[in-house]
Amino acid sequence: MRLYLASTSPARLQTLRAAGIEPIAISPGVDEDALVASREAEAGHALAAPEMVQLLAQAKAEAVVGSLVDGGPIDGLILGGDSAFLVGGTIHGKPHLPEVAKARWLEQNGAHGDLWSGHWLIDHRGGRVNGAVGRADVATVRFAALDEAEIDAYIATGEPLLVAGAFTVDSLGGPFIRRVEGDPSTVVGLSLSTLRDLVRELGADWTTLWNRG
Repeated sequence: MRLYLASTSPARLQTLRAAGIEPIAISPGVDEDALVASREAEAGHALAAPEMVQLLAQAKAEAVVGSLVDGGPIDGLILGGDSAFLVGGTIHGKPHLPEVAKARWLEQNGAHGDLWSGHWLIDHRGGRVNGAVGRADVATVRFAALDEAEIDAYIATGEPLLVAGAFTVDSLGGPFIRRVEGDPSTVVGLSLSTLRDLVRELGADWTTLWNRG
């Protein structure tokens, strides 16, 4: 059975590969900011972190349902995911700009925050939608105390600009993390234990996804 990843995230791809799964990655092309703004306008209030990541995870998975792979419809499970970092009551996505990344690091330096990852899994076996399940998972990240030179050097690498919370746990940012409370893979945007639960909820066997030697 194949897993189709509705994401262009290198971290999610690498996490799945390390777990023995080589997914077929498809770019979902979702305008995340516009979708969140529209839903918040409808609701009349800001979305909570778990609501936001689930909204986007579902949208990404649903966006690729009609995709063709090797000339035919998707036959397997489709996974959409999204992440956001909650610190001091504020949701932080990808900073994109160095000055934004630095402001966030000055706020979270020596402190802690919650990394929320949303998951939406569509059963598309047989080339049709048979069902879908989803869940958000959270892990608490506790940071070391960095001096300003370390923060500047880290931001200069460019790594923090394209990840939720402006940090990684599995690359250059790893030494700046004191402790993770929860599923460590949640911090890279995909909880493997949660994904296994969702696969089983759809009546599938996790081990049938293994396709790497």
